[in-house]
Amino acid sequence: MALTPTLPQTEDEKRAAREIAQQDMLLREVDEAVRQDEAAQFARKYGKIIAGIIVAGLLAFGGYLLWEENSEKTLEQGSESFVSALDQLDAGNLDKADRQLEELSKDGSPGAQAAANLLRAAIAADKHDTDKAAQMFFALADDTSAPQAYRDLAAIRGVSTNYDKMKPQQVIDRLKPLAVPGNAFFPSAAELVAMAYVQQDKKDLAGPLFAAIAKDDNAPQSLRSRARQMSGLLGFDAVEDAEATVSEDAQPSTAAETAQ
Repeated sequence: MALTPTLPQTEDEKRAAREIAQQDMLLREVDEAVRQDEAAQFARKYGKIIAGIIVAGLLAFGGYLLWEENSEKTLEQGSESFVSALDQLDAGNLDKADRQLEELSKDGSPGAQAAANLLRAAIAADKHDTDKAAQMFFALADDTSAPQAYRDLAAIRGVSTNYDKMKPQQVIDRLKPLAVPGNAFFPSAAELVAMAYVQQDKKDLAGPLFAAIAKDDNAPQSLRSRARQMSGLLGFDAVEDAEATVSEDAQPSTAAETAQ
């Protein structure tokens, strides 16, 4: 049998019930206001950060999808021809590799074309045709449709291949934008620019560049050692840690570093 709640009978009981109900309603309103105020404060304090994280996440995900799509397209376009050309290069068949790369440089994606042209220029340099090699390197460096990394590398290779035939200012104009600490090609570009400054008898510009190369942990050891010696000859101190420097100079350079 269900129990029927007892209702207030007297006026005093009714008045007390109303007061209790009003107090309960007031407490709920206060509690709701506090929660809203806390939410507003949280939104004001962390809203931009949370929104930034969400936007960054969406951008990162979108960037990943775009990268994945472009990577698949790049792999599909001329990958077999490129691998075949690399096999020919590895076997020493430079002429055959050059012919295959020439086809790829015309029909491939921008990245594949740039890679093919870079290798074709390297083949010309390997054949001691420095004029043709330099022309091809600089053509790629000036190609605005090519990926920037290929253009930068081509500029450095072009200057290093044709350095003796270039005026110092030409070297500086070509590579000065890359001879900036933090740039991926800084060590190689900065060394060539610094040598051009030396030819111009601008020791005040060459010295700091050599010192910066010597202090660059990302530069090859052999290049850092050369730069340290040059900065010292020009009167600039590139030594921060004497013991580390002596230990580093005592270590043999690898073949890859020597090639730098």
